[in-house]
Amino acid sequence: MSKKVLILSGSPRKGGNSDLLCDEFMRGAQESGHQVEKIRVAAKKIVPCSACYYCRDHGGACVYQDDMAEVLQKMIDADVIVLASPVYFYSIDAQLKAVIDRTVARWLEVRDKEFYYIVTMADEANASADTTLACFRGYADCVEGAVEKGVIIGSGVYEPGKVKQTPAMERAYQTGKAV
Repeated sequence: MSKKVLILSGSPRKGGNSDLLCDEFMRGAQESGHQVEKIRVAAKKIVPCSACYYCRDHGGACVYQDDMAEVLQKMIDADVIVLASPVYFYSIDAQLKAVIDRTVARWLEVRDKEFYYIVTMADEANASADTTLACFRGYADCVEGAVEKGVIIGSGVYEPGKVKQTPAMERAYQTGKAV
């Protein structure tokens, strides 16, 4: 059965290491017959949440007229959500964090999702991704019916493109293929 797969690439660098892993995941999922869309979050205009709760009193509409309404609808419609980020001080980057926080406008509608996580980092030790993964898992814990399906870690990659020389590329492709 074909699934709707939404990849949220948090990489601020187009063609950065996490973005490249997203592309490989996407290639595998498409080859398996799924509908896949990758959104480069940094290419969208998404203002951070100001906790004004305008959304609460206006049917989930946000006070900000930016690209988040479109992204949020795609999250609601997806069967599978891939969250991808480089490790920034043991956490996710600001671009993806803004997206996650802005789901508050309609967060109860983001439900019954399969989640995959992609993390890249300069550090060699996979344990250095633990707190970044905790951020992803913290979000998924708030999504009713969320199921974690896979984790891909690209470690020891700092320069753009370095991930191409690691086993993480094949893992991303195979994981996407197995969706």
